[in-house]
Amino acid sequence: MNQWKRLTAVCLAAAMMLTLFSCGSGKSGSKNLIEQDEEPERVVNLFSPMEKTSPNLENAARSAFDKTIALAEERLGVSVAYRTYTAENYQDKTYDDVVLDRVRSNMDDIYMLNPDVLQILGEEGQLLDLSGLECVKNLREVVKAANTVDGKLVGIPQEMVAYGLFINKDMFDQYGLTPPETPEDFLECCEIFQQNGIETPVGANRWWLEIFVFAQAYAELYNGGDVEAEIAALNSGEKKYSDYMRPGFEFLRELMDRGYVDAEKALVSEAIEGEGGDFLAQKTPIVMAYWGAANTETAYGAPSFEMQVIGLPSSRGQMPVMSMTGFSIGVDSEHAQDAMETLDIILSDEALETYTSVNKVISSSKNVQGECIPALKPLNDKIQQDTYVLATNASMKVEQWGNTCLIVRELLGGATVDECMAAFDRLQEESLNK
Repeated sequence: MNQWKRLTAVCLAAAMMLTLFSCGSGKSGSKNLIEQDEEPERVVNLFSPMEKTSPNLENAARSAFDKTIALAEERLGVSVAYRTYTAENYQDKTYDDVVLDRVRSNMDDIYMLNPDVLQILGEEGQLLDLSGLECVKNLREVVKAANTVDGKLVGIPQEMVAYGLFINKDMFDQYGLTPPETPEDFLECCEIFQQNGIETPVGANRWWLEIFVFAQAYAELYNGGDVEAEIAALNSGEKKYSDYMRPGFEFLRELMDRGYVDAEKALVSEAIEGEGGDFLAQKTPIVMAYWGAANTETAYGAPSFEMQVIGLPSSRGQMPVMSMTGFSIGVDSEHAQDAMETLDIILSDEALETYTSVNKVISSSKNVQGECIPALKPLNDKIQQDTYVLATNASMKVEQWGNTCLIVRELLGGATVDECMAAFDRLQEESLNK
């Protein structure tokens, strides 16, 4: 399961399928002479989990995105038709299942893709190279690196999604604790909380425990090593993903063994729904979530205590974990040129200024700096110092986010660390045999 599935489950209301924009008032053959002389409407079809904003519906994410679309429509004279995924329409098919079929069948023009799907379709040659767009000049280097497959830039996000630890600073202060920097610090904090009657210090769910793993696995790679060389060694089999992942899995195993994380509950809990209530009620001092949850009152945007969002513990201190969900264009898109021009506008600095200011997110452009609420400042400070790890990187032959999430679930379900490492070795072997 991947990031966008998680975000739709946590953040988005059930989507409604909208009818496509109409090009005329009658059926073909019934148009009058004037209608025939008019230029046909230029339509760009967009498939995503996000419907167009309904009247009187307050949703910052949708509203901000709609504003960038409106800018493209005005500048280009195109109509962007939203084609929307809903679980009701597709029953047991996930968004990823559906979008894979739609891209391969050339059903739309622009697609919002999760990192694992982007990697699959990029390797299949199903996506256009976007590197020639004007907006690419302004992208952060990490955005380009994370969305490049076989030398082609096949996806561009409007924002970078940062994950961190949400901590109840009041509870930390009550017991004389400072926010943890290293795994050892974190264990010590959990021990003191437990000694003071807090049975389960870490509220967890079945989606986000892997960010502990990424912070420890790749802290050195992304913040001290030769990133390209190390990834090349992983892709060639010279180095093993399991060697990077083992410390993080051993750390999770220790959290579970000491009772700091309730593995049984986490295995069946949805994001925020499972642990959010206890965190807001100050029954547990630590949870994991993504940047936007701090701005959303339906998540953690209105706590009754001082909240701080910090990086995950690592050998290099607090470490934000970053992921991206980007826009791509099908290689056989019917309206490829209009789609390219549309993307160029909605991903321009001008459009991203609007998107970032409304949503209070981290822009994919190096030139656009958004504001953040005080609770997010510790996490944002690290990101602005270029201190973070990537949980999604299309240049790695083994997809990271979804696979690690599933293997962490195996650990929650009773698998040993060695069994989990063997699963990574199998994935790497499969990638080498392709």
